[in-house]
Parts: sequence; structure tokens; C-alpha cells
Amino acid sequence: MASMAETPAIAATAATAATKEATESTPLTATTPPRAATSTPRVPIPPRGVDYRGKLVLAPMVRSGELPSRLLALHYGADLVWGPETVDHSLIGATRRINPRTGMIEYTRQPSHAYSPAHANANNEAGSTTESVIYRLDPVREKGKLVFQLGTSDAGRAVAAARVVAADVAGIDVNAGCPKPFSVLGGMGAALLREPDKLAGILEALAREIPPEFGIGVSVKIRLLETAPETEALVRRLVRTGITGLTVHCRTTPMRPRERAIRGQLRMVRQVCHEAGVACLMNGDVESRDQADELVREFGVDGAMIATAAEKNPSCFRSRVDGGLAGWLEVAQRYLRFAMEVENRIANTKYLLAQMIPGKASAYKEVQRCRSYTEFAQALGCDDGGMRQLARETDRMLSLGEFEVKRAPKQKNKNNNINNNNNNNNNNNQKGQQQQGGQHESKKRKREEEKEAEQIEGAKTRDESAKRAEVAGPAPVTAPAAVAV
Repeated sequence: MASMAETPAIAATAATAATKEATESTPLTATTPPRAATSTPRVPIPPRGVDYRGKLVLAPMVRSGELPSRLLALHYGADLVWGPETVDHSLIGATRRINPRTGMIEYTRQPSHAYSPAHANANNEAGSTTESVIYRLDPVREKGKLVFQLGTSDAGRAVAAARVVAADVAGIDVNAGCPKPFSVLGGMGAALLREPDKLAGILEALAREIPPEFGIGVSVKIRLLETAPETEALVRRLVRTGITGLTVHCRTTPMRPRERAIRGQLRMVRQVCHEAGVACLMNGDVESRDQADELVREFGVDGAMIATAAEKNPSCFRSRVDGGLAGWLEVAQRYLRFAMEVENRIANTKYLLAQMIPGKASAYKEVQRCRSYTEFAQALGCDDGGMRQLARETDRMLSLGEFEVKRAPKQKNKNNNINNNNNNNNNNNQKGQQQQGGQHESKKRKREEEKEAEQIEGAKTRDESAKRAEVAGPAPVTAPAAVAV
């Protein structure tokens, strides 16, 4: 039994150990606050910014990161959501507007081509100059929870683009990990991993300009390099740029989602980030909130990011205690409601429903044939009258289904083009026939001229022969040759 003198020290040690154990084992639940400050330094979080510590977030995904998907992820417990990568060029010069029907904030710009069915106005007029929506967000349900991911390869453009949206989001994240050709060929995404000075310059410019002006933080998402020393050198360079958070996708650039994530470098990345006071999130094969809790405890990172699993069933953000994964029908119906509320593009809605509905379900094929929100509601068995009414109203606003107007002007132009082409072809054929006929007549005349010339030449030859015969006189008569007996 310990002496009384030893009791305070033992109690203090026990209390310290208990505090440490409790801190390290705190689950990453939706209500978990950021961990209490320790001796580890922390970069300051701007007043309107968000701390990534203790967060389970939706990854930035093309198509799967549009507004309805983000709202669904938040509904099921995501702490933060990343929007899809948006390239700086497309955002610079965009117009900010509030949709009067939905209340959503939309960033739009004129289409770069004269006619496109995707950009036709409500009357589907050919040559329409209706602005296309580049980015859409919910100022109420996403307030303080939306991180805007920027695709860029230039510091000046990055700052200009960030200024366009910074007042409406909770953070700016630079994409330095996308391996897709459209991103890499433009010097963006994973291409920046090979140019650390350029990447650092972009982050430094954003961290210098955006937080003081808009009160939000700047972060970056990267992939692993081929070796741990290369990754470490890169991370050490980036955490000194003024960023508040770093997400590491535990795959190298050539790796594809079907290949298992590699986490051998994760502890090292976390350690470098923590030494600089920067929050560290992990990404790659994270499939649920409960699994994320285990990974956070195992590797000591500050939070996790879910991608593919959230695309198939966003209820993965809900812990088992809170209900766990929901059935696909519930998820699909709720997603459909969010899509209609924000007037989401029907092509994007169909794509996401196809990810959520099992391929063997009868609704899968039915959804593939749908061309309107009313048909979606029927295919998913939405018996709620409110859903059916909302679907019909959405179709009316987007000119779908019974409200679709045929693009007669475009067809007329097409017919005119066809007629013009036919006329041109006929004219060309006539010219060709005339040319061929002329060539035939020319050859015929040439043959006749040659024949006439031959006849004249033959007559001349005969005349000359007759004249020579007259001068020479009659030919001598010779004796018949002897006949052999």
C-alpha cells in the first residue's frame, strides 16, 4: 500500500494518464469538439474559418461533390463538406447571384459557345445566352461547413479566383493530388507535387491575402510521393506556408481507387504537421465513421475524409450508435428531394442515383430510362404527394418531361443546312457532269480531226505516187519464172 506522501504524486500521474487516455480514445463522433490544447503548437484559426481537428468530412469529388450530395452528407452527420474541384479560369469573371426560387447562391458565366442544349433557356431557344452555373451552394445549411477546393497552377489566378467565393465559404483548399489528365495536363492537381516551389508559392499567396481579407483559412490536399523522404520534404515545405490544414491521400499519383491505400507514411506526415501546428486529415479507404474513429486512434491524425463510400451511401457518416447505414431506398429518396430543392441538373441526379441504387434492383433500370424528375419520383416509389408536386414543379422550371419544348429553331437550321448541302451537292454534280460532257466532246472532236488529217495525208500520198508513175513511164514486162519439172 502506498504511503500518504506518495499519494498526491500517484494521483497526479494517474490523472495525467487518464486525461491522455481519454483524449487519445475520444471517438470522432459528430458532436466531438476539437481536442483540448496541449504542448503541441497550433496555427491560429481565422475568425470565420474552421478547425479540421476532430472532423469527419466529405471528400472533393467531381459529380459526386455537387450541392445535393453535400447536403445529404451533412444530413447524415458529416462535419464538413468539400465541393468539387473548380478551376480558377472558370471562376474568374463569374457572376454571383441568388436564385429567387431556391434561395441558393449560384456562380454563373456565359457559355463559351453559341448553342448548347445544356445551356438552353427555359424556352429551349437556339443560340440562347442563358448563363451556365459553375458552382452552387446553400448559404443556410452549408454555412460554416463548406470548403471550396480550387484547381490552379498560378498564384495570381489562385488569389483572384479565391476572392470570388471566399465570402460564401468556410475555407479554401488547393487541389494538389488529382491524377486526372484534365487537371495534370493543365499543371494543376498532382502535377504540383513535382513542383513544390510553385505549390508553396500558391499557398503562400493565398495565406497572405485571403485570411486577413475574408477571415477564413487555407489548406491543401496532396498525395504520397514514391518514397518517405520525398514526402517528408514536401510536407515540411508546405506546412511553413501559412496553411491551417493538410489532407494526405494515402496513395501515390499512379495508383487508382481499386488499389488499397498505403499508410506506411501516415505517422510521419502527421508528425511533421503537428510539429508545425497544422491539422492533418487522412484520406483513402475510409468507409465509415466508426472505422474513422479507429484509424484516428491508430495513426494519431486529427480527422478523416470519406470519398467512394460516401458516393454510394452517404449515411456512412452516421455511427452505428446513431443508426449506421441506411437502406438504399431511403438514401435515394432523400437525395432526390435535395436535388429537386436546389434544381440540380438532371444528368448529375441520374448519375448519383445510379451509384446509390444496387444494380440488381428493379429501380436501377427504371431510373436509367427516366428523363424527368416526375419519372424519378415514380421509379423510386415516392407516394408522398408533396414529392410528386415538387417533382412536377422542378420539371416545369427545368423544362423537363411534359414541359420539354422541342428545339424547333435548331431543327430548322439543321434542315436548312441539309438543304443547302444537298443544293451544293447537286450543283457540284451538275458541274461535274458538265465538265465530264465537255471532256467527252473534246475527245470526240480530237478523234475526228485526227481522222480527217489522216485522210488528207493519205490523199496527198496517193497523188504523189501517181505523179511519180507518170514521169517514169510504163513499167517493163518481165518473163515468167521457170517452173521446176
